Order: sequence, then structure tokens, then C-alpha cells
Amino acid sequence: MPDKTPGERNRMRCIGLIAHVDAGKTTLTEGLLFACGEIRKRGRVDSRDTFLDTDVMERNRGITIYSKSALLHTPSHTYTLLDTPGHADFGTEMERVLSVLDCAVLLISIADGVNAQVRLLGDLLAHYHVPAVVFVNKTDQVTDGLPEKKAALLADIRKHLFFGAVDFTNGAGDAEVQENCALCLGQEELLLSVMEGENIPDAVICDGIRRREIVPVLFGAALRMEGVQELLTLLDRFVPDRKYGSGFAARVFKITRDPAGERETWMRLTGGSLAVRDTVTYSVSQTLSEDEEDSVSSLTEKTTGIRLYSGGKWTALAKAEAGDVVAVTGLTKTFSGQGLGEEKTLGGGVLTPALAFEILLPPKTDPHLAFRRLTQLEEAEPTLRFVYDERRKEIRAHLMGQVQKEIVQDLAMRRFGLPISFGTPSVVYEETIARPVEGVGHFEPLRHYAEVHLLMEPGERGSGLTFDTACPSDLLPRHYQNLVLTHLRERRHRGVLTGSLLTDVKITLIAGKAHEKHTEGGDFRQATYRAVRQGLMMAENVLLEPYDDFMIRLPSGLLGRAMQDLEKMHAKMELPDEEGGTAVLRGSAPVIMIEGYQESLTAYTKGEGKMSLRRGISRPCHNPEEVIAAAGYDPELDRGQPSASVFCEHGAGTLSPWYEVRERMHVDSGWRPAEEAAGTAGNAEEGAHFRTSGGTVLGTRPKEVLSFREAEARRLAGEDELRAIFERTYGPAKSREGGQKKTVRAAEPLPPSYRKPRPKAEKEYLLVDGYNIIHAWEDLSTLAEKDLKAARDRLLDILSDFAGFDKRSLILVFDAYKVTGGQERVMRYHNIDVVYTREAETADQYIEKAAHELIRHYGVTVATSDAVEQIIIFGAGAVRLSAGDLLLEIRSAKAAMREVLAQKMPPRSETGGTLAEKVRSAMDGQDATV
Repeated sequence: MPDKTPGERNRMRCIGLIAHVDAGKTTLTEGLLFACGEIRKRGRVDSRDTFLDTDVMERNRGITIYSKSALLHTPSHTYTLLDTPGHADFGTEMERVLSVLDCAVLLISIADGVNAQVRLLGDLLAHYHVPAVVFVNKTDQVTDGLPEKKAALLADIRKHLFFGAVDFTNGAGDAEVQENCALCLGQEELLLSVMEGENIPDAVICDGIRRREIVPVLFGAALRMEGVQELLTLLDRFVPDRKYGSGFAARVFKITRDPAGERETWMRLTGGSLAVRDTVTYSVSQTLSEDEEDSVSSLTEKTTGIRLYSGGKWTALAKAEAGDVVAVTGLTKTFSGQGLGEEKTLGGGVLTPALAFEILLPPKTDPHLAFRRLTQLEEAEPTLRFVYDERRKEIRAHLMGQVQKEIVQDLAMRRFGLPISFGTPSVVYEETIARPVEGVGHFEPLRHYAEVHLLMEPGERGSGLTFDTACPSDLLPRHYQNLVLTHLRERRHRGVLTGSLLTDVKITLIAGKAHEKHTEGGDFRQATYRAVRQGLMMAENVLLEPYDDFMIRLPSGLLGRAMQDLEKMHAKMELPDEEGGTAVLRGSAPVIMIEGYQESLTAYTKGEGKMSLRRGISRPCHNPEEVIAAAGYDPELDRGQPSASVFCEHGAGTLSPWYEVRERMHVDSGWRPAEEAAGTAGNAEEGAHFRTSGGTVLGTRPKEVLSFREAEARRLAGEDELRAIFERTYGPAKSREGGQKKTVRAAEPLPPSYRKPRPKAEKEYLLVDGYNIIHAWEDLSTLAEKDLKAARDRLLDILSDFAGFDKRSLILVFDAYKVTGGQERVMRYHNIDVVYTREAETADQYIEKAAHELIRHYGVTVATSDAVEQIIIFGAGAVRLSAGDLLLEIRSAKAAMREVLAQKMPPRSETGGTLAEKVRSAMDGQDATV
């Protein structure tokens, strides 16, 4: 790269080539490199010798998979040229590059025109505010009517892509070009001066391109080098220069690894400079698991190398300046879209995977080890996401399409020697809300305190999750408000219909409370998570599914057939366009319905029908009831997403379910739903679903708007019964102020559709935390200090005897979480089931999971002295039994067995003494060990 003086720094430019598949992008790249003298011979895709397609998979398939960089030198500028993938499956790779470009060159094949993929590229350029130049390629393939074809395509570009498209093929000085530029800029004085024969200054046109009011269009044929030099001239003359700040700033757009496995962070410096051994401090977000929160922290690391790439080769730099696109080594936790220094981090991308595939592993493959290896592939492709489904014991991959599936298979085999295949795809659903709702969360175990009130409002489609605060600082100090916003951002929040990710919601902190003495760091995390979840349980929830925008060209005589097919797919269609015996249909349809329609279209049109797809926005699901029922998701049993709040009563933390907590809050935010303020129930939005206090999903809002405590009261026969149960559980009702009791008034029972009653338990289970009991019972604890196995065997015998008398099915659980490579084992010991947990799973976790699953249909009692586990189990509806209470039950059972045996035994045995006395003596000896 030529030496640059500080005064020339703003003349460094970064341009990107984007196109739909087979538009000739790689051919144009070769032409630009050849025209600038960077290569001596142009490569060809079919010869597998192109300058930038250096990856083996790219050359074998003849497509661009990864974005690559090359340096172009003209007399006045140095360019970094970024070549991006054209295939839709790798559109996310292209999208990440857009954030670092000064200008994008959009290629359009004149044969394909403005298809659905091109329209998507146009939308992405608008989303990232990237100035553009259009190069219409392959004009040499048009033998007849080229002028008419050009005019029609230019009109399509203006209609569907850029209103300010201007044909620059005849040069910027052409009178028609000048007049069209003046019209696009909308300045009357400028138009008058052009009509008088004056040319528009280059700086004015350049500024119009920067504001996207003017989009130059060139026609050419890259294979024949037609229009290539004109494109370089146009870029030199009119691409706007970027101004850079003095402080270090950079945008990360790609993560790769070199052949030696060293991690490279690709970035463009947007300010200042970066030298080798400089320290960089940045935020790190580490995902723990699908159901847990992300931990967010900062990390400071030193750069160990700076590489300037051109094709497959690189040059080491001691220092990178603003405008340079470099690959930096030494940074271990950076990610695509991240801002470093003074640059801000981007939000989620527009393109997201719509399908999830089950990963099929070879026999005897450890799924946990395979999962850890496969997640390493996410580093280079953030939208590629592997998820381990604990319930189904399977790995699922979120992918863009068929070609990306094949690439993932190839990478897994090359990097890990792991042959994988894919099962049947499923749709990646999302969830949102239809109306504003307030979510409240309270976390107050003993010596902890935090309360959070969140206003949750529906956002625009595709906006994702946004967060803000409107809470007065005198109500909640600013540092606590920032803490709440941090906790909102650090987690992937899930909906309550199917457990899918939440999206398109604006969450605003409107009230909260802290305690001067007892509030600790993690308290607001818990209160925030519970507030989001409680709000969703209260909300009108909408299930979203991905839609594809389509454009179908087919003979006009078959238009009716196509429209009938699309109507069955629940598609939304525009009015068709017909011209010259050909019809064009545009619209959108659910991905799951329209995938594979090209085969049917080809069959009934005898090859004349063509369909192009682009990923659209998510829309309300066309069959939500079926999807929700198939998911079988119960939000109240999702331990990773709690909706209940914790209040301190009688010196201990107690759980209050989501439908009770609002009236128990210590702060009133003052917010009320619009229909509540107006005294009406309101009408549900189309596609909205509700969760009731019994877990039922309803398609319409209940006719009556009930308070939380009224809804609970209506489940009981009367006021006296309600008060008796409340006082048995919590003690006498007392007010927080004044010592006055609150009266809870009963009302009529709920309609059957409002709450789904839990079925009466036909069978009961007793779950026992083995090691907790051993260490809680004095005799067994003493024995365990000498021989843990002996203590475990003794407990097995005691519980086996007890199970013979007790009517409950007994499951004894032992920890094996420290056993490396340990697998879950279940064995039968006489009349009880014994479970040894797998590696990294405690008995607490197993018991909580088992209790949540069994409580749906059976009665469940859990024996443990773990206070936290007792609270969680109680919140799920199970009965708690301490280690001491279990011992009392066992001794009572033995006493009862003695009496039964004493009554049924004969008076005297042959060996002397009554048999009952011998049995009693044996039992007394057993009691002594307990």
C-alpha cells in the first residue's frame, strides 16, 4: 500500500460488491483487479483460478461463501474492495460487510432484472444507509432490443429500488444525465442552471450520492471488460469520502481463523489508529445455555498482530490508520457487528435463519461433546446457531437453507472429523405482544430486596427488543436503573406460548425500589427477569412465523392455478402484472408453506415458471393453535424463566404466582391499561393469545377483567374458606401499614374456559435427595465420614423398608455431577427406584426437573432440607418434607408395622419367645442405626 500523508487520510475508501447469485460479481471483481494492474491475468469461476475465491469449498462449488478483501490502487485513491457472497444462504455474511462500506456496487443481471433477491439487497442498503452504484451486467447476452431492455430495467430500478436512479453510461457530462441529477436533487435553481447549459459541480453530485438521492447506473459486460473502466472512473470521481475522528474507533465485521488456527478479528478503523501491542477494552457477552442468562463483562487484551489482506495473502503492519480494513490477532472474544473504542455496537441483523434442523450424529457419539465442537462454527457465522434441547436430548441447528447445510456438514467433517446429517426441518418461531402491558417483579428473600416495574409495548416488525428508562431518579437511583437496563439486554427473553424468542417489543423501566441496606447486585437481575416474565403472562401474546417475499413469473394462462396454490399457502398477494403473455405475481407467504414450491411450479408450467424468494419479516402465524398445542410448552414450569415473585414473610422468602404479585407490590407506577382506565375489557388483536392462571391458552380475552386476587378468590367456594387457607399458609393477614387487615372478597366461580383445573392425582411420588438426607441424619452422617458407600447402602435399606409400608412410589436420587464423563443411571433396588445423575447435574436439578414433570399428573412430595430447593419445589406445587420430618414418618411407619405384626403373629415360636417380640427386637435394632 502506498505511503499516505495525514492530509490524504480521508482519501482511503472501502467499496463492496453485492449481487444476487450468478449476476457475474466474481467476473467483475477480476475485471476491476485487472484494470488497476493488481493481477496480470483475469481468472474465471469455471477455471477455479479467481483471485478472491481462495477457499476449497468456494472453488469446488463455484460460488462465493465468505467475504474477501483486495486492494485496488488508482492514481487518486486506494480502495479496499470487499467481495461478498451472492447466494441467499450466505446473505448474512454480506449484510455484516455493509456496515463498513463507503459505497456499494450493486450488480444486476440484465436477464434476471429486479428479482426478489435484488429487492432484498436494495432494502438492506437502505437499512444501513449505504450509498450505491448499480452496474447492470451481461448486456452482451441481449441480442435484440437492447435499448428497450435497458429502458425497461431502468424503470424497474426506479420503481422497486432507487427512485433517484440515473443512467451514467454516457458520462456525467451528458445533458440528459445532468438534467436527471438536477431533478433527483429537487433544487429549482440547479435545474435552471442546467437548462442554461451549466454542469452541476461534482461536489454537489457527490453529496447527492452520499444522501442516496442520486444512484448512478451503468450498463456493461464484465466478461468483455465493457463498462469496467467507466465504473472505476465513476467511483474515483463521485464516491463520497468519509471523515474520521482522532480517537480510536473500529467496526468488527468478520471473525476467521488462519490455517494455523489463530483467531483473526476483521475490522475497519473508523477513527484514530491501532498499533501492535496496543490494548483494546471491549464488552464480552458469553452465552451460558439456552435457558440461562448471558453474562456481560469487559475484557482488556493486547493486539499481537495486524494483517493487511489482499486475496489469500497478507502483509504485516506495525500500525493501522483510520480507513484501513485489517485482520487483528490477539482479541479472543470479539464478535461481528461489535464496535470498539468510540464506535457503537450494532444490533441484530435483518436476515435471520427461518428453519431449524435436527443434527443426526453417528452412533455412540457423545452429544454433549459434539455440541461443544459444533458451537465453535458459530464464531465465523453468528446467525448459525446450535441449540441443545435438553428435553428431547437432541442438537438443533438454525440455518438459512440447503447450501448452508452442506457447508456445515463439510466444515464439521474437515475441522472435527465429525460426519453429521440433518433431520426434518422445523420453523423458527418468534413471539411478541399485541398491546401495552405492565410487568412487575419483586425479589425479597431474607436480607435481599429489589422491585421493578416495566412497561412493555409492541414495536415495529423487525425492530427486535429495545430498552429505555422513564423512571424518576428520586424513586430509583440512576445506577440501579442502569443495572436494570443491563439485565434486560444481557438475556434472551422467551415468550410464554411456545418458549420461542421474544422480539419486536419496547421495554421501558417506569418504576422500581431498592433497600438502603439489603439490596445487593444480583437482586435487580432477579426482579427484572421476573418482571418481564410476569408482563408476558399478563399480555396478549402473538406467535410469529417467518415469511418469504416471492416473485413468480409464469404464462398468463396459468395465473389462476398459481393464485389458487398461493391462497392455500395463506399467502398475501399483490395485484398481478401481465404483459405480453407473461404474468408476474408478488407477495409473501409462510416459509414452511412456500419452501419447495418451485418444483411444483416447474412441473405445471413445463419449465416456464420461475420463482425467486427473499427473506421477509416475521408475521402472525397462520396456524397458532396447532403450533402452540404441538409445542406443549408450560411457562410456569420453565425454571430458567420464572414469572413468580419472592416476598419476605415470617423471616423467609415465599413465592407468589404471577397472577397475585401486582397487588402485593410496594410501589405503584401509576400506569393502567387504556381499557381499564375506560372501564372496558377491550377487544383482542387478531392472532393474540392469553395465558390464564391455570396455564390455559385462550384465543380471546376473557369477557370480565378480573384483578389477580379476585381471579384466585373465584376458585374457592367462599370467603371463609379463602381466609382459612390463606392464614394456614401465611399466618394472619396483616397490612404493611397501620396493622389493618385487608378483606379479600369471594365471588362466583370462574367459567370453565378460564382456568384448566389440575386433575386429581391417581398416583403419588416421593422424591428423596439422598446425600442431603445422609448428612442431615446424625447416625448416617457419622457413618458417611468413615464409609460413604456403607451410609448409602444403609439408607437404601431403610427407605426400601419404608416404601413397603408407604403408598407413594419412592425415587432416591444421588449426585454424580463430579464424576467425569458420568452418564445418568437408573436402577431398581427391591421396591424403590435409585437415580445417579449424570456429569454436571446435581440431585437438586434432577429433582426439580422431575417434580415439574410429574406434578402435572401426580401428587409429588420432595424430601430435602435444602431451603432454596424447598422454595422452588413449593412454588411448583409439590409438598415439602424436611429430613427430620422424613425420619419421623419412617419411625411412625415402623411403629405401625410393629402393631400390625403383633396382632397377626402367633403367640409363641418353636425356638422360644413370641415371633412378634423377635421382630420387634429386630426393628428396635434398626431404629438404633437410624
